[in-house]
Amino acid sequence: MSGIRDSLGRVGYDLLSRALSECQSARVTGKLRVSGKPGGVFHLRDGCVVAVESPGAPGAEARLLRSGRVSGEQWAGLLREAGGSRWPEAGLVAHGYAGAAQLRVVCMMAMQDAAFAVVAGDVEACDPLDAAFEPYAPVALGEAPGRLLQDAARKLAAVAALPWPVRPDRERPVPAAVPDEICAQLPPPQKELMAHADGRRTARDIAFATGLGAYTVTVGMARMLGEGLLELPAEPGSATRVTVRGLPTGALRQRPTGAPPALDPEVFSALSSAVAAGGSAEPEPRPDPGPRPEAIASLPRREPGTHAPSLPRRDPGASGMAENLAPERVGASWKGFFRLRHRIWTPDSGT
Repeated sequence: MSGIRDSLGRVGYDLLSRALSECQSARVTGKLRVSGKPGGVFHLRDGCVVAVESPGAPGAEARLLRSGRVSGEQWAGLLREAGGSRWPEAGLVAHGYAGAAQLRVVCMMAMQDAAFAVVAGDVEACDPLDAAFEPYAPVALGEAPGRLLQDAARKLAAVAALPWPVRPDRERPVPAAVPDEICAQLPPPQKELMAHADGRRTARDIAFATGLGAYTVTVGMARMLGEGLLELPAEPGSATRVTVRGLPTGALRQRPTGAPPALDPEVFSALSSAVAAGGSAEPEPRPDPGPRPEAIASLPRREPGTHAPSLPRRDPGASGMAENLAPERVGASWKGFFRLRHRIWTPDSGT
């Protein structure tokens, strides 16, 4: 059995089997911590396993709460009545939430499912802990370690024999494109799996969400994948990559600091035309830039502290600016424009 190999990977069976056999031979009462993924803790009493806890499978509490047998408020009340006990078995039976035989079955199924999750994962090391322990939801009669591991290995081999084997904590399927009439004919367990398979949840995640066993969900998921009811999404690496071409930076040259700006193509074209014409074109007349600085300096300066004399009212045209301007610029000024606008007759003015 130590040579079990399947499509799910190498089972860490030898190390765990040897450690539990030693505990059984020494009739150990305590804990055996299994390091790995997901790992777990085996609780032993006189060498027999009475409980197994693992993050890879829901425990007895999760099975009762997720299945709807007990609500969260009821469970909190049972814990208060039990004085902080982790497993209020007496309160569950007294309030009629479950019978004694049902609780024993729930505890046994939770222990076997947790052992399957540990064996299906990676076992790295096994370390015994102290003898003082309080097992969570223990079974009345302990299970032999060899029989417990044999049952876990048998379940793992059954999953590997399916047409589409999956790991409890690996694959994340999504519902396939199935007609509605076929979905309506599916049994309730398969409908529940399709409702929770959203591409983000593994079999372990669905087991914790529904209160079912990790082995039950793993087998159901593998069968639905083989029947075409579920499908695995494409891997991220299989998507077509988009090729982005780089800019031709090698052909570009950086302009040195302080260099004159580049010449406008239109200006360059005009200059080229002028040079080709032989420079015979006369330059366009430029407007008068105004009085020269030496003319401004020759004006009389007023001493500080004296009042400027009152200037006489200037007659229109006395400055002679209109005669000095170019003939094409002589015309109506903006003042004349507004005077002309006031002389236009409008119905409102009556003028």
